[in-house]
Amino acid sequence: MDRQVNEELLRHFRRDLHQIPELDFDLPQTLVYVRRELEAAAEELRANAQEKGVNAEVRVFSPSRSALCLHVDLGTPHTTAFRSDMDALPVTEKTGVPYASTHEGRMHACGHDGHMAMVLGLAWWLAGHVDELRRSVLLVFQPAEETTGGAKVVCQSGVFDELGVDRIYGFHLWPDLPKGQVAGRAGALLAASNEITVRVHGRASHIAKASDGADALEATCDYLGRAYAYADARRREEAFLLKFGHMQAGQVRNQIAAEAVLEGSLRTFSVAMGKRARAELAELARTTAADHGCTADVVYSEGYPPVVNDQGLFEASTAWLRAGGIQVDEVAEPLLISEDFAWYQQWLPGDFMLLGTGTGIPLHADRFDFDEAVLMQGLAVYRRLAIME
Repeated sequence: MDRQVNEELLRHFRRDLHQIPELDFDLPQTLVYVRRELEAAAEELRANAQEKGVNAEVRVFSPSRSALCLHVDLGTPHTTAFRSDMDALPVTEKTGVPYASTHEGRMHACGHDGHMAMVLGLAWWLAGHVDELRRSVLLVFQPAEETTGGAKVVCQSGVFDELGVDRIYGFHLWPDLPKGQVAGRAGALLAASNEITVRVHGRASHIAKASDGADALEATCDYLGRAYAYADARRREEAFLLKFGHMQAGQVRNQIAAEAVLEGSLRTFSVAMGKRARAELAELARTTAADHGCTADVVYSEGYPPVVNDQGLFEASTAWLRAGGIQVDEVAEPLLISEDFAWYQQWLPGDFMLLGTGTGIPLHADRFDFDEAVLMQGLAVYRRLAIME
């Protein structure tokens, strides 16, 4: 099959996938679509490289068989990986476009359909340009970016060790950047995210005999102020965010609260700071509660680590892209969202980039959309990185 890899093809991929959004690890239609395209591209590649000792194989893996990869094997000791996420969001689409979601209450509102289109486009480009490759290539399609971190499942599968993967690249469509702009930075790019729940245990009493009780509400309010002061101090060391958005306490207005619950989110940009902050905020909760005759428990979600681009890989890749006429702009400060691409960077050097859509429509919005022309810029980056030594 002689397929032209152009804007029309990427638009076709993206709009087909946009109509069949699926969630978490439950991606039956998406997997069928992606696998069909990868197997067709692999067949084309094998036909074009049959005398060169090059092989291409599609794999379905992970415990739920919900991850896919295409391995283009040149027999080299090292492999370059490119990642796409596949899952959508439980959002009811309100774009009104002809290619809108056909799955009620589900929508590709974060650009994963575009991410898949770029990597599928790369698969077809590789099929016709295998002579330009200097190392093997692995295209990874993973589930559950929006929920439990499907990237970690891919890493734990052992596929990177087995295939000699020593670098990985990925993109996220970014509405706040100009259309088609490619941007990144060495070091911390996106935040680690840990949800924090503080539960303070006191002792109830009538407010007329407040001294007989231990006021969990008062202790929690005191902790809130101390925790924000702590966050201000840490922010002077490196980027840091701690915010609480929900508190619940007590039963009635004229009784000292026996229990209070405070819920929020912690965002940090280094593993060391994340570990330190979690320990110190928990200790601060215990000491604050004790000052009010109460006790406190603090629980954190596991969350994702920070997305930290390997400095050596980022610098080499950026120089290689610029030498090929592709501009890469620098993100001035780390961003406060989180992304499970971070798990790949716990296993091997990775470079995660942003690709501007120029729309300003927020990620996860029910009207999220973009001009597919930007996907050609992302594909140009991937093509250039695929031929990097």
